[in-house]
Amino acid sequence: MKERNNIGWVYVFPAMAVLGLVGLIPLVTVVNYSFFEIFILDSRFWIGTEWYADLITSARFWESFARSGLFSTLILSVQIPLGVAIALCMPQREIWVGVALAFIALPLLVPWNMIPALWLSLLNPARSIIADVLVFVGWPPDWKDSVGHTWAVLVVMDVWHWTSLVVILCYSALTTIPAAHYQAAAIDSAGPWQVFRYIQLPKLRHVLLMAVLLRFMDSFMIYTEAFPINAGGPDHATLFLAVDLGEEIKAFNYGPSAARSVIYFLIIVAVAWMFTKAQAKLDDPSERAAP
Repeated sequence: MKERNNIGWVYVFPAMAVLGLVGLIPLVTVVNYSFFEIFILDSRFWIGTEWYADLITSARFWESFARSGLFSTLILSVQIPLGVAIALCMPQREIWVGVALAFIALPLLVPWNMIPALWLSLLNPARSIIADVLVFVGWPPDWKDSVGHTWAVLVVMDVWHWTSLVVILCYSALTTIPAAHYQAAAIDSAGPWQVFRYIQLPKLRHVLLMAVLLRFMDSFMIYTEAFPINAGGPDHATLFLAVDLGEEIKAFNYGPSAARSVIYFLIIVAVAWMFTKAQAKLDDPSERAAP
């Protein structure tokens, strides 16, 4: 029997060491803090799972959880179909493909902390012609007092910022489809929907699953873009999970903040595990076999 070569671990070890420093150690520290009442970092008192019990029985937590879930659902329902549609409409000539991709990727180059400042400026009638146009067509100047308008700004802002990622992922998958598949579809007189259903969509399945996972994790824990827009308002209507966590940290409630962080981490891990199982199911030849 040929002896297995484990030389690969030598190359993996540096990455594992860095991951342990920047990920595992902080995680263990946060888990430890979640079991203490912390007045200052050097003055801690063991209280067990009290913070977890308080959080799980808190109506505010479940309301924030519902808001975050609704926001992620809205984001995914818009960005995924829109990203696929834009990727399918990308130009075919090579020179225009580069131009289109460069233009589409521009929102991804804007730093996260600049996104809300940019949109607040665009919606400020004193600074933007666009805001004057919006007010002219019925957009209220005091839109921050309206739940619907605040949510609309957050959704449109996130769609503008992150749909490019979905487009790039989908386009990269579409470019791997051999031209012979399209030629065969043309010979069989297949329509656009049939080409999408039987040729393009199978190639997009894995990429779309990755896009959904990435966008869910980011949108579910949105903070940097959401808080500056309306600080969780009006009337806590945009108080998402991460915004609520930020408020706890600002109040120096380290114990409850740590418990919240651990619960949020477990939620994300559970979702990632479900996506991993779905990915494995897609990779299973028996699942792809024709009946």
